[in-house]
Amino acid sequence: MNESAPNGLHLRWQWLILLASVGVVFYLLAPVLMPFVAAALFAYLADPVVDRLERWMSRSLAVSLVFLVVTLVVVLILLLLVPFTERQIGAFLGQLPIWLDWFQTRATPWLETRFGISPDVLDTQRILAALQAHWKEAGGIAAGVLAKVSKSGMAVVGWVLNLVMVPVVAFYLLRDWDDLVARIHALIPRSVEPVVARLARESDDVLGAFLRGQLSVMLALGTFYGIGLWIVGVSIGPLIGMIAGLISFVPYLGAITGVVMGIVAALVQYQDWAHVLLVLGVFAIGQTLEGYVLVPKLVGDKIGLHPVAVIFAVLAGGELFGFLGVLLALPVASVVMVVLRYLYARYTSSELYTTGSTPGIVVVDKGAERAAVADAVSAAAPPPAAPGSPPPP
Repeated sequence: MNESAPNGLHLRWQWLILLASVGVVFYLLAPVLMPFVAAALFAYLADPVVDRLERWMSRSLAVSLVFLVVTLVVVLILLLLVPFTERQIGAFLGQLPIWLDWFQTRATPWLETRFGISPDVLDTQRILAALQAHWKEAGGIAAGVLAKVSKSGMAVVGWVLNLVMVPVVAFYLLRDWDDLVARIHALIPRSVEPVVARLARESDDVLGAFLRGQLSVMLALGTFYGIGLWIVGVSIGPLIGMIAGLISFVPYLGAITGVVMGIVAALVQYQDWAHVLLVLGVFAIGQTLEGYVLVPKLVGDKIGLHPVAVIFAVLAGGELFGFLGVLLALPVASVVMVVLRYLYARYTSSELYTTGSTPGIVVVDKGAERAAVADAVSAAAPPPAAPGSPPPP
């Protein structure tokens, strides 16, 4: 009696129960996992740097040096970026009435003439009044929430603890990262260890390509768009460039958003089409650099997620786990893609795919059929006559 099949089925059920239990625990603890997930992502990104520094110093000293450099860089960015962003937002709010007036006096008549859109639909005064009313309601709600938060000392303490917990947890995770990976590897059942180890290496390649490469692409695109629009002469160009770069992880979304905002800003500020063409040129060059230089060099072709899959992963992660789900959506989708590639390879090499057939359906290979007919004709033909022999009767 063959007992391997029942044992294998029992083992599969154990794996399914274990994965389901981990998923349920993760879902229930999602509200408190944010600092740990953020710390783990930072440790994962910084581990290669610490490994290189470990050749000349101890692991703890290397981790301390990395944290010191990161802290100095973050403080410098905040000192430079926060005032600059504040000025850009102030400039945008100062130009907002001009935008609305341009839209009412120029864009609305043009849309009405070309497309027959009623001006009542595009009544900016009514839209502005509605926005102001909702803004007041939102301000009242925000004031109430802030009042409750200020009265609740535990909420403030919890927020501060989460903020402080991220670097603390990241430090210990980064210091013991190699030991943690080795212990997790030792817990893997030996029967599946080769497959799990291979999938883990492929997932590490994909995650590294995404987390390190895509973040570099976002930073490079945001910088390029901001500087390009500033050179063109758009006053709030750096703000538009930062927004377009931050959301460029969703394919084409950053470029489309930046183009729309840049065109409107150029039309309002200069009221000519020359600056509109310059804005389009900036984004055209940026998209060319992204497609032919930045993504091949910094990300590569290891991720290969379809744009629809990227959008679905972000929306599904946000719906299930909130901001934590958005943070983990694309890394998890990248790992799922690696597993799906493995399952696809297993399926195409299985008997179900190679030898399975549907009763009553015969698949005819026309090329093989023609080759068989040609072989039969050549075999039935008489052999060529020898030179000087009499012709056949």
